[in-house]
Order: sequence, then structure tokens, then C-alpha cells
Amino acid sequence: MAMEEHYEDSDLARRQGRLVGRHTRPKVILPATLFLATVVTTMTVGAFYEGANPLKNPLSLLKGIPFSAPLLFILGTHELGHFFASRRHGVASTLPFFIPAPPVPPFIGTFGAVIKMKSPITTRRALVDIGAAGPLAGFIAALIVLAWGIRLSTVIPRPSFGEEFGLGTPLVFDLLSYLIAGPVPDGYELSLHTVAFAGWIGLFVTSLNLLPIGQLDGGHIVYALFGAAHRWISLAVVAALVIFGIYSWPGWLVWAALSTIIGIRHPPVVDSNIPLGALRVVVSVLAMAVFILTFMPAPFYIRGL
Repeated sequence: MAMEEHYEDSDLARRQGRLVGRHTRPKVILPATLFLATVVTTMTVGAFYEGANPLKNPLSLLKGIPFSAPLLFILGTHELGHFFASRRHGVASTLPFFIPAPPVPPFIGTFGAVIKMKSPITTRRALVDIGAAGPLAGFIAALIVLAWGIRLSTVIPRPSFGEEFGLGTPLVFDLLSYLIAGPVPDGYELSLHTVAFAGWIGLFVTSLNLLPIGQLDGGHIVYALFGAAHRWISLAVVAALVIFGIYSWPGWLVWAALSTIIGIRHPPVVDSNIPLGALRVVVSVLAMAVFILTFMPAPFYIRGL
């Protein structure tokens, strides 16, 4: 570790503003305002999910806390992972910008959160650290929330008539559910508490960010590992999303289109000659394992009964 730190504290890193970027104070007012707005919108949606109507009874807004607090905890942990990794590598970045969404179901009150990089990423090591820090931190936060939420959930008889709207379950959800709630008998299903629903959203967001496309977190990692082959990997993943969109969930077609419009290319790092190192390879493999554990071919479905 000592040799690696010495290598990254080179003249190149200093020229790119590593020491300056680390101590630059990001602006607070706009991120704080957006965060407070997102607290209100997610609490409102959470109250609706609990059967309350905060538009008629403002005090019932408090019923949305069990949904809002864990959801923002997961999203905030994810973005702060990026933020602190960026600061460590001297990459100037903003604080997380939370994006409010319409405060009514089926929306969840937020379109997520982002941070903006304001200076170039210097090395492939920094690219892996910054790209993986958010999803790994958010994944751990989502597991904590989900475990808590599953304990609060109940097993109920499955409806025997009509159509049922359901949530897909990734591998890690099935594993946690089995360990905490036990096997669900035939004819029954796990009715998720709103805390568990927030944890499920956290897993879904993690998998979306780890898609190895363009400049998503997964795209950062793939570029650091494979360089120019990143573009072909991105194209292959977009094609896979089209297939999933046709046969599993139409929403993947939207993601394939958005990914193509935003761009599947990745800008080069400042110095690609600094070797990635075994530690970053391990981190990259771990991040891709998290992607496999959280990915859902059909996140949403309607099942006829």
C-alpha cells in the first residue's frame, strides 16, 4: 500500500490538482435545497403507500418516514461513496444532487441522486475507486435496510383472483428472504413492508448503476479493466438489454435507448500508463459480482391469476 500511495502522489497527480481538489469546498445551498425537497416528496409518497393522504391531512406526512428515511439513506450512501473517493484522488466534485420526482404513486418521490465531476480523473486506479465506491457503499446500505424491512414484512395468502402486480427479486433478495423469513409455503407470498420496498429499490438502483455501459459506474470499471474494448462491451450490453426488453420487461428498451443517446463511449484517463494493480482488479470483480447479485431480468411484472 505504501508503494501504491507514493506512485499516485506523483507530479502528474499534483498537476491535475489532486491536493487542490481535495481541499476545495463544494457548494452547499443547492444540494441542501434539493435534498430537503426530496425528503418532502419521498415522505409524501411513503404516506400514500401507507394508505394516508398528506394532501388532505398534512400531519399524516409523518407516516412516510419509514419509506423516505431508508431510501434516502441508501441513495445518500451511494453518492457519498463517489464523493469521498473523488476527494481522495483529488478529483473536484460537487456534493450529491438529489432529484425530486412527482410525490404520488407509482413514482417513488425521487429520480435518484448524482454528483458532478469537475476535473479529470487521472488514472485507471482512481477510475475504479470512484466508480466502485458508490455502488459498493450503496449495496451495503441496501442490505442493511432490506434485512430490517424483511423482518417487518409478513407472509400472506396469495390472491386467488384478478391480476397481480409484482416485483422481481434478485439473487441477493431471495437469499436474505430465505435466511430471515424462511421458505414461503405454496399459495403464500411475502408482503413487503415499506422499509423492505425501500431496500428493494436500493438493490435495483445499484444494478442500474453497475450496468457496464458508457459512463455509468459499471462503465467506469469496465473501461479501467479493458480500455478500448469498453465500447464493444457497452454495445453488447445494450443489445442484451434490447433482448431483455422484448422478452422480460419493456423498460429495458427505454434503458437501451437512453444509454445509446447519452453515449456508450468513455473519455480516457489522463495517464493510462499507471498499472491498475491487483487490489483494483479485486475491487472490480467484487463490483461485478454485486451487479450479478442485484440484476433482475424482470424488475416488474403483472401476473394473471
